[in-house]
Amino acid sequence: MKKWLCAAAPASGNEVTRQFGDLLGGVMLSRGITTLDRAMEFFGCSELSDPLLMKDMETAAEVIRSALDEGKKITVFGDYDCDGITSTAMLYGYLSAMGADAEYYIPDRSEGYGMNLEALKRILDAGTELVVTVDNGVSAVEEAKYIAERGAQLVITDHHQPPQELPVCEACVDPHRADDNSPFKDLCGAGVVLKLLCALEEDEAFVMEQYADLAALGTVADVMPLIGENRYIVRRGLENIRSSQNQGLDRLVKSAGLEPAKVDSTNIAFSIAPRINAVGRISRADRAVELLLTESPEQASLICEELTLCNNRRTEEENRIMQEAAQQIEQRPELLRERVLVISGEGWKHGVIGLVCSKLLNKYGKPVLVISVENGEARGSARGIDGFSIYRLLEGCSSVLTKFGGHPKAGGFSLKPEDIETFRQMVYAYCRQSNPKMPEYAVCADMEMTGDRLTAEQVAELMKLEPCGEGNRRPLFLFRNCTVVSKRPLKDGKYTSMEVQTGGVTLRAISFTMPFAKCCAAIGSSVDIIASVELNEFRGNTSVELRIAEIRPADFREDRFFAALRTYEEISRGEGCDKRLAPRVIPDRSALMAVYDLIRRHNGNMSAEDMCVYDGGNLNYCMLRIAMDAFAQAGMAEISADGERVTLLPVSAKTDLIGTGLIAQLRQDLAAG
Repeated sequence: MKKWLCAAAPASGNEVTRQFGDLLGGVMLSRGITTLDRAMEFFGCSELSDPLLMKDMETAAEVIRSALDEGKKITVFGDYDCDGITSTAMLYGYLSAMGADAEYYIPDRSEGYGMNLEALKRILDAGTELVVTVDNGVSAVEEAKYIAERGAQLVITDHHQPPQELPVCEACVDPHRADDNSPFKDLCGAGVVLKLLCALEEDEAFVMEQYADLAALGTVADVMPLIGENRYIVRRGLENIRSSQNQGLDRLVKSAGLEPAKVDSTNIAFSIAPRINAVGRISRADRAVELLLTESPEQASLICEELTLCNNRRTEEENRIMQEAAQQIEQRPELLRERVLVISGEGWKHGVIGLVCSKLLNKYGKPVLVISVENGEARGSARGIDGFSIYRLLEGCSSVLTKFGGHPKAGGFSLKPEDIETFRQMVYAYCRQSNPKMPEYAVCADMEMTGDRLTAEQVAELMKLEPCGEGNRRPLFLFRNCTVVSKRPLKDGKYTSMEVQTGGVTLRAISFTMPFAKCCAAIGSSVDIIASVELNEFRGNTSVELRIAEIRPADFREDRFFAALRTYEEISRGEGCDKRLAPRVIPDRSALMAVYDLIRRHNGNMSAEDMCVYDGGNLNYCMLRIAMDAFAQAGMAEISADGERVTLLPVSAKTDLIGTGLIAQLRQDLAAG
């Protein structure tokens, strides 16, 4: 369950809505684009800012030019994710085209992120005289010293937050340097390389024509905000991809089942980038670089097959870890009651646990830390929600960590396997002290809408917001009090198609995240929906459709539900609750009968949450869960740890649920507390 947020209704008669219409203009106003000047700033970026405004960029270009002129051997040191791979392909491809004696090196995930001394020794022993990093290096203080001691040169290009002490090198280009005066800071590694190539070539038009496609891949894959220069890079990059002369990229797009002419930023994020990332997670990232550099259609097809296999293996590994995590939660339900979910397992592939983190967060609606133990080393990945900083959490528990880093929404860390349980308890203690009431996982709509206000022409105008992604997501609209006219399964029940009436207009609404069996909205019922809007063309007719993101009953009391959920988790953790809440959360005999009847009606076909939301009447969610737990304790029902499966069991004799067991203990605890 997510908390629903919706931006305030836009002011009528604003110059933005007069210029762009009520739909597009309303979305823009909800996102803070309140004047035509701001609108022109958002839509109007059509060139990169001067690359020489970046600190050390001029020096970096001079060092690389000198190395080219003098025939020095240059090694591009990259990274194994999509941003690092595209950055490597861009710079190495350019240097090779310029006739350089160049090679590239991408570390294996087992080597860890960034430069390492063993790899550098091999590179320098092979005669490299200039190392140029892409998408890494700004924290490599010791490695930079080693390069200098060996008499080689180092140019760093990076986009990560720099430490207080910068590495000693010929040039360190990073938009986040404190002394960097460039106007746009949100470049990814490939974006920084693109600016470097502009500085080297002194011809932005040529560089964009040759390299914007790869820079766009890196930008979207690294989840950079699609505003300002990034918006321009991705827009130009998509144009290149749609008419790509890059054999590898063209085959990659087709291997993902896409038409190159119709590729958009969403395709990059969910179909193309995962294939590039998969090879770095499962095998060696070098093959992806080879794919992006090859001019041979045959080799491109061969490597694409390898990437598809890696992506399939990644999916299998991801599913395996998800299943093992679910089993762990089933065996230890208390894990799910904590403010933050901490899961650990043996033999989980480190390159996949970040993806598992994101899936678990979306499933359970709370911050997640996943720890993998491989070869005697424990490494973890973390994902957070708005209002709770993952970085601060890791910092607060750093005494038991051997390494950590990240930002408010995500992080990575390492620790000794024997310290995992200690770390888990430290996480719980930190959250108990810093966030006794955790923020809710939320979804935000741009504005309220009704079907009668949607026209095909206005929906088409929303395309002007593309490319959409981080920092410029696809618009979502809140439709209140929709009547469910019909519903049916799609793709053997994998998806759900509905017809809903809103504002006197009947629209088709499709959910690609809700299986038909999980669609609890009854025909004739009134629901609220958060959805994006799209145009569907069929047999020459164009109609407006909704893509459902969230759906719930129109009379749903969100504040009451989340307060009850919080109380249930507090009681489950042994933290107790306010005595005054006892009549609302501890079931009496009539409440027990109501819950038992509710389970009987939906026996095994509806989750505890959905029973409460769709058929629970005035039942408090905390009371419902305590009643279910009491039934389970008495052997009258079986309930999964996450509440997804609730079934009744055969009962041979009456059981006193009020005077004994869980409910009696809760009453006693409240009386004593």
